Amino acid sequence: MRTLRRAGVDVAFGLPGAHIDGILQDALDAKLRVVDVRHEMNAGHAAEGYARVTGDLGVAVVTAGGGFTNVLTSVANAYLDRTPVLYLAGSGPLETDQINDQQAGFDQVAMAAPVTKFAHRVTRAELIPRLVAQAIRIARSEPKGPVLLDIPWDVLRQSVDVDDVDDYRVEVDGTGVSPAGAVDRIIEALSTARRPIALVGKSFVTAEARAQLHQFAARTGVPLFSDWEGLGAIAGSEQHIGLLQTLATVPDEERPDLVLMLGLRFGMATQFGTGRLLPKSARIFQIDPDGRELGRLQDVELGVQADPVGTVRLLNERLDAAPVPAGRDDWLASLRDVLAVRRSALAAETEEHEDAAIHPYLAVRTIAESVPEQATVVVDGALTELWLSETIALAPLAHYLGHGYLSAMGSNFGVALGAQYAHPDKATILVTGDGAVGYSLAEFDTLVRAGLPVVVIVLNNQAWGATLHTQQFFFGQDRVTNNRLENGSYSGAARALGADGVDVTEPDQLRPAIEAALASRRPTCIDVRVSLAPIPPEERVLNGGAPFGGVEIDA
Repeated sequence: MRTLRRAGVDVAFGLPGAHIDGILQDALDAKLRVVDVRHEMNAGHAAEGYARVTGDLGVAVVTAGGGFTNVLTSVANAYLDRTPVLYLAGSGPLETDQINDQQAGFDQVAMAAPVTKFAHRVTRAELIPRLVAQAIRIARSEPKGPVLLDIPWDVLRQSVDVDDVDDYRVEVDGTGVSPAGAVDRIIEALSTARRPIALVGKSFVTAEARAQLHQFAARTGVPLFSDWEGLGAIAGSEQHIGLLQTLATVPDEERPDLVLMLGLRFGMATQFGTGRLLPKSARIFQIDPDGRELGRLQDVELGVQADPVGTVRLLNERLDAAPVPAGRDDWLASLRDVLAVRRSALAAETEEHEDAAIHPYLAVRTIAESVPEQATVVVDGALTELWLSETIALAPLAHYLGHGYLSAMGSNFGVALGAQYAHPDKATILVTGDGAVGYSLAEFDTLVRAGLPVVVIVLNNQAWGATLHTQQFFFGQDRVTNNRLENGSYSGAARALGADGVDVTEPDQLRPAIEAALASRRPTCIDVRVSLAPIPPEERVLNGGAPFGGVEIDA
């Protein structure tokens, strides 16, 4: 507790258990709040959410055995998304090792090792200050990521005179930036490019970092794109466009000729280096804190292992007072026209919609228009994320937290919980599918007990929508199996657990419901009945079709 406090930690997320009672007792004395959830997976996910919106360390505390295995999904998620989380896990006593004890008999460290930056079992209590400090430094150092300390029950029961224990460094004061020569190459390339873009990753969390990014974009006229994690960083900039998927419908003759990657990795977000989003002919300059990512899937002209935030600061310092290159306003306008055409096409499809349930595009457009300034929006559920991605760039949000690379359904209720704790005075809105919310319904109780006013909007199509559509596409209408979710009321479940619950069946009911929930400062479930039949553009592409064309299927 003393080491965590020195590291600036004032909250952890967990669930009580005998193996970690020593930690919980000393947290009480240290006035370090432990927000207790209803399932260990959400302790981990809440620590992730806290870390993702603060840019700093999240902490989860879980008990041995099932407590540890329950949190493993979060550990893997944090590893793939480079999120700094310290997982403190209890384990069986060292003195009873290999005697078929309860909540023991397997190697927790070995299970965690492949999906952590550092995993270690503490064998003596006097080692705890040094090893906790070491774990914190590793989690905070670039590329950031999760660490695990396994502390056996009998180690936590040992006595140590704290006056005899040294304090160890917990800070990482800074990371390297691009060499000046590399920065000058980027500036020179930007000055001659006709259609440059910048792709912004998750590094730009603080207000100062975002101000530097916006200054760079304004001085160069470079349009800003992101994946889910960087969307909040580019919101508010005059050069803001939105999610990277927009490039899929840019005409061939108007595609980017220069791409500056600022901490955004090749992979899923870039359609795996196929060239469909980032042209093979484009000059690519990549800045990433992990050298393994440089040129992973496409050739890059310049690849620098460095801090993207510090590099943008250096770019601003070395940019001269020359005006924005000619043509940048036209380039920005043409990209915005692509967005407008895309949204107009979707709006036109809603005019042909005959289902009594709300068209999901109308729902997500209303949600984006209802998001208040500096809110955190969290999305959960495959079909829900595909629909929300079409409109969320319209919202004046601070953070947009998606599934990440693990894409585990049901994980983001916990993420929303941790994000709301990190910014208690700002709105946190979780937009989730009815399938995804089912993983974590009991966490409405946690929101009530912890006083966290998360607004949970359930886009309820009474099915596992994405998998149902996939079965229909590939196997036929008569081969849909194990996908229907037609029972119960999610708003009713929320009310039963002490939260507020609202049902929405008409489009004009949704915005007033969201505004009332935000004004109430109460945890609220808004259960929105949406149609299953419409197919979002990105799902059409994934299933081998064109992004537009009025596609619906027999739901």
